[in-house]
Amino acid sequence: MMIARKYLYLIALAREKHFGRAALACHISPSTLSAAISDLEAELGVAVVERGKQFTGLTPEGQCVVDHAHRMVAGEEGLRQELASLRNGLSGHLRLGVIPTALTVVASLTSAFSRRHPLVTIDVLSLSTSEILSRLQDFEIDAGIVYVESGLAARQLLTIPLWNENHVLLTPSGGPFEGRDSVTWIEAVQVPLCLLTPDMQNRKTIDAVFAQLGCTIQPTLESNSLISMLAHVCSGAWSAILPHSVLDLIGVPAGVQVLPLTEPAVAWATGLVVPQREPRSPMTEALLVEAHSLNDSFAKDE
Repeated sequence: MMIARKYLYLIALAREKHFGRAALACHISPSTLSAAISDLEAELGVAVVERGKQFTGLTPEGQCVVDHAHRMVAGEEGLRQELASLRNGLSGHLRLGVIPTALTVVASLTSAFSRRHPLVTIDVLSLSTSEILSRLQDFEIDAGIVYVESGLAARQLLTIPLWNENHVLLTPSGGPFEGRDSVTWIEAVQVPLCLLTPDMQNRKTIDAVFAQLGCTIQPTLESNSLISMLAHVCSGAWSAILPHSVLDLIGVPAGVQVLPLTEPAVAWATGLVVPQREPRSPMTEALLVEAHSLNDSFAKDE
């Protein structure tokens, strides 16, 4: 590798926040890690780690060095991708963090990307919005799928809207809303609700809608898994509020009724976020091309 290993060791230490765990992650001894950090400090003429018997944190200068090291690693990976693409086409590894409510519809993006770049392997990770933004900053993922307002609020992120999420009530067939074409948000609280956990951005937006209506909801079941939520609705004991896009590619489960939520009619835009860095890696540029294409496709459908 072109980047000196001592910088990689520092990145590991910043991530693990423990000399022993960082050494284990780098497959070296703690003494080798400590010596490399000391060598780096001597080379730069600054202290990068707060001194003590145990790791207590980085100095301001150390955090600056870590940030620079992350950029060096990303730059080296971008160079490798570009050289490989000149020989055989784009290859490598794409790491994508996705909010739970977009885990099904994101297949529209990843499938199009994979067809165009078959040599690229893809990781799709289910993460909360805060985890996505944090991992983007730390170079641990390449891109994320979040609500557009979250991306626009975050600094140094480029946000590409992809689709709008109209929320619906998934409720067992034969229940109190049998024969209805829609249901109001207020009416939805009349049935036992299964919702995402409060730390999820989708749940926060749902809570905000009910708060605007002067209504407090008390779900009888919470989960951070869409599969679990769908299974509980299929059991016949719960109803769930989810974006309709969750069902676009997998269809409506048997025995489940899907009703648009009205009064108010609410939609949230979901989009791709990537770090606002120049130059961008070939992987990021290729993903942006597919994102713009998907954005155009959804716009035509609407």
